[in-house]
Amino acid sequence: MNETAAEAGSGNAALNPDRLFLGSCVALIATSVAFATVSAIMFSLKGEFVLTNADVGWIAGAAIWGFAVSQVVFAPLCDNLGMRWLLRMAFAGHLAGTILMIFAGGFVTLFLGALVIAMANGLVEAACNPLVAALYPDNKTVKLNRFHVWFPGGIVLGGLAAFGLDGVGLTSWQLKLALILIPTLAYGWLLLGQRFPQTEGRRSGVSMGEMFRATLGTPLMLLLLVCMAMTASLELGPNRWVPAVLEAGGLAGILVLVYINGIMAVLRFWAGPVVHRLSPTGILLASAAISGVGLFWLSGGGTAASTFAAATVFAVGVCYLWPTMLGFVSEQIPKSGALGLGLMGTVGMATVGLATTPWMGEIADRESHDLLVDNGAFVVLLEGAGALESQQLRTPGPEGDDLRAAQEVIVPVLETAMETDTMPPVETANALRALIGSGSTAPSVERAEEILYPAENYGGLVSFRYLVPLSGVLVVVFGLMFVRQRRAGGYRAERLA
Repeated sequence: MNETAAEAGSGNAALNPDRLFLGSCVALIATSVAFATVSAIMFSLKGEFVLTNADVGWIAGAAIWGFAVSQVVFAPLCDNLGMRWLLRMAFAGHLAGTILMIFAGGFVTLFLGALVIAMANGLVEAACNPLVAALYPDNKTVKLNRFHVWFPGGIVLGGLAAFGLDGVGLTSWQLKLALILIPTLAYGWLLLGQRFPQTEGRRSGVSMGEMFRATLGTPLMLLLLVCMAMTASLELGPNRWVPAVLEAGGLAGILVLVYINGIMAVLRFWAGPVVHRLSPTGILLASAAISGVGLFWLSGGGTAASTFAAATVFAVGVCYLWPTMLGFVSEQIPKSGALGLGLMGTVGMATVGLATTPWMGEIADRESHDLLVDNGAFVVLLEGAGALESQQLRTPGPEGDDLRAAQEVIVPVLETAMETDTMPPVETANALRALIGSGSTAPSVERAEEILYPAENYGGLVSFRYLVPLSGVLVVVFGLMFVRQRRAGGYRAERLA
């Protein structure tokens, strides 16, 4: 049965804005812990399941674009179904998706589990963005920034927890994924029995037709949707790959991700003075410029000190992009309501999940392959195949099975190389991963690590650089908006009656 917002909750319980806002923040923590833990296990998944960067990119992408699916389906129905109903679905999805990934047996189940988790993430934002706008109609941009503190804040919590598990010897990627269940159970307790307010559109009498016309028939909205695709790619694309790329280079990549998101959380918490001083368009203009500089610097690699310095600039640049884009839409096109906010999130996450993240993985595979060939991958694999074959003869049981499985991956690559005089681009890296994960003690395993990991680091860093031109496009668009608003007398938020 549909729940109107006025009817949601238990009996005649009074509305509790503080608990609703707190519960929304904890729900957002669940989405960001999912983001952090999936990012933290990408390197492990490549080794355990012998996956390519592109394969892992599709899993990581599904953990993003599934968000878009639930946003586009349920955000327009938020007024009618009720925010609590959406959050019930999110709660079930977080539980089911996490369990599915934990017990996954390969690419398909990992992909499906990541997709279900991402759909739950989308349901959280489909419900909580309009909830925050309804609770604080006179201060939307600031409060949405405060709410979205807990996306980077949750990444900090999840990332530190994952790093801490490694530090005490609990390196299981399944255990890291189980961290998602902690905030999930907490927001279920905080929210699912509460009474919710009406959405802003329902309270103002905006019909479904008006909401669709305002969202799809306003030129400014269409432009902002394109910009959202680019701003989301700048923020979430690199953030998704940072742990795996930097870990391949010998750095604790999850700590760099924690550091970036710690800066983002602090700056979003103090967004009020920044919003009032610069205006949303001024923030978007400055953010686009700074994020491009930081990303280009980060893509150059280097020492730990230079990496953290570049990460600082990047974090300052991207921290305000997502919530300010949502606040800008809610203040400039208020009749778009929950649909407008949902569609912005849909476009952002769909772009990152379906295009940006897999594309970055493909770039990394391509760029790293050239380095592998130059550094003697063929010789290492040839020596490794010989070592595995001789070791199989004296290794019975499961250990021998692992050696044989690795051999089955390596031999076809060598045969292709001898027949065509070229190393196959994706299979070569996979063969090196299989050799490393075989359990063999042959010297060729160490040599495989010495050539694979630097190549993966290099390819990943190059993929960051491909996103930098987006910041240049955004500087032009936001710059024109900023100048136009200054000429019109400054930024003004629109209000519904």
